[in-house]
Amino acid sequence: MVMMDGSGTMVLVVGPSGAGKDTLLDGARTALAGDPRFAVVRRCITRPAGAGGEAHEALHERDFAAREIEGAFALSWRANGLGYGLPRAAIAPILERGGCAIANASRGAVDEARAVFGSLRVVLVTATPDILARRLAGRGRETAADIAARLVRGGAFDTSGCDVVIRNDGAPAVAIAAFVSALKGFLVPPCAPPPPGECGAGR
Repeated sequence: MVMMDGSGTMVLVVGPSGAGKDTLLDGARTALAGDPRFAVVRRCITRPAGAGGEAHEALHERDFAAREIEGAFALSWRANGLGYGLPRAAIAPILERGGCAIANASRGAVDEARAVFGSLRVVLVTATPDILARRLAGRGRETAADIAARLVRGGAFDTSGCDVVIRNDGAPAVAIAAFVSALKGFLVPPCAPPPPGECGAGR
């Protein structure tokens, strides 16, 4: 692993499948649009682009493995039979100008992330088990066995060490507002503006 330079903050959004992490990330992207201090990072995943869920860069397993070897990912991990990676090229300019890079991640990758990012914050998004099960069933991507396995995995991680915990089992707007407030709190000092043509929260 290679330490990332820069005075900015990396924010990892973690939590069990069905907790609504993508909902919070989409809400933050909209709320912070035009604010150059914040950018939501697009993940690379070994999942077809049309499989539903977040807008990600779909990679074949061999291409994902090649990028890992090349060091193209600031952080990568495996979960639920898939490979996930956060592109170094997308994160580096944000951290170098003192901004806040935000990404959906796995709790199992947090320990490695602490060795990669000089300033790391972890936001745990959670909900009650019945709501998690209902959301997983509703998105139609997993079989009943897959849902059961995800729910088991969701309860298997130690949630200590998280900087903020957001319970997302009510109105989405309430959880999004709490998330955006937490993000702003992570970046109290102003950061340098991005170079011309580079996007902020909407990238």
